[in-house]
Amino acid sequence: MRRHNSIHQLILAGLFFSFLLLAATSSSLFASTLVVDDCIKCHTLEPKQIAEDGAAHQSAISCIDCHTNHRPAINNNIPLCADCHAGTEHYALSASSCSNCHNPHQPLKITLSGELKSECITCHATQNTEMVANPSAHAEVSCNFCHAGTHGSTLDCLSCHQPHSATMAGTDCATCHAAHQPTLLAYPTTTANALCGSCHEVALTQLQASSTRHGEMSCASCHSDQHPSTASCADCHGTPHAAGIHSKFPRCMDCHNTAHDLNNLK
Repeated sequence: MRRHNSIHQLILAGLFFSFLLLAATSSSLFASTLVVDDCIKCHTLEPKQIAEDGAAHQSAISCIDCHTNHRPAINNNIPLCADCHAGTEHYALSASSCSNCHNPHQPLKITLSGELKSECITCHATQNTEMVANPSAHAEVSCNFCHAGTHGSTLDCLSCHQPHSATMAGTDCATCHAAHQPTLLAYPTTTANALCGSCHEVALTQLQASSTRHGEMSCASCHSDQHPSTASCADCHGTPHAAGIHSKFPRCMDCHNTAHDLNNLK
C-alpha cells in the first residue's frame, strides 16, 4: 500500500512540475503563435472600426504591431501613442490626453470633449495668432465651443449672434467677418449692396434713389477691402470743376451732400 502511495505521489509531483514548466513557457509560446486572425475571435468592434476608419493604423500596422502580447502574459498590452508618434508640438502633448480626442482604432475620426484650446493650437497656430492679434469675445471661449462635437465641424454664427437684418443668412456672415478675427471686417468687391445696407440702411436708400452713376455702383467699389474705408473723390473724379471753384470749396462735401446723394446740393 505504501509503495502504491509513493508511486501515486510521484505521478502527482511530475504533473505539478509539468504544469509549472508549461506556465513558465506559455507566454513565449502564445506570442509565437498569436496572429491577427486570432484577435477577431474575441474582439469584434475594434477590427470593424479599423476596417472602416483605421487610416494608417489599418494600412501600415496590424493588431500585433501595437498589442505585442496579451493579458495575462503581460500586465498592460496597450502601447503609448508616443511610441510611434513624435516630431511635432501636437505629439508633445500629454500621452494621457490623446484618448480625449482620438480612438486609436479610428484615429482620424476625432471627437472633441472637454474645454480644448491648448491642444488645438498645436496644429492650428495661425488661427490662434489671429485671435491674439484681434481680441474679441471669441478668444475667451474654448475652440470646441464653436467647433463642437467632431473635428472639422463649425457652429453656425446665428447660433450665438443676431443677424444685422432679417434678410441675412448665417452663410452671409463670412463675407465680412473671419471667425478668428471677427472685429477686423474685410470683404471682396463682389459684396452685395444689400449686405452693406443691413447696417447702413440710410446710405443704401439714398444710393438706390440717386440718379447719378454712383447709384449704379456697388458699395465696395468706394468702400473697398476693409471696413471702414472710403475712397477719395479725386481718385475717380480728379478735379472736375474750374480751379476757382476748387480753391473756394476745397472739400467736395462743401457743396455736395454725400457721395450717396450727390445731386442734393447745399
